[in-house]
Amino acid sequence: MRTEPTWRIPVGVIGLTIAIGLYCLVVARYVPELIGSWNALLQTPVYIVLGLVWLLPLKRFLIWMETGRWG
Repeated sequence: MRTEPTWRIPVGVIGLTIAIGLYCLVVARYVPELIGSWNALLQTPVYIVLGLVWLLPLKRFLIWMETGRWG
């Protein structure tokens, strides 16, 4: 457990917030054009996958915020 604050935590939170915001904007802008004419039952799994895919790089990013290493 670290006893002193590190610059990586606030920078990481700000970076993560910006990255998620940009990802959401890209998905909201381009995905409806591609699948907007599909049935709602076919659109649902696409949006579920896109809603979860941003979690894939999150583990390494959180490790970097805590330790300064990527792995």
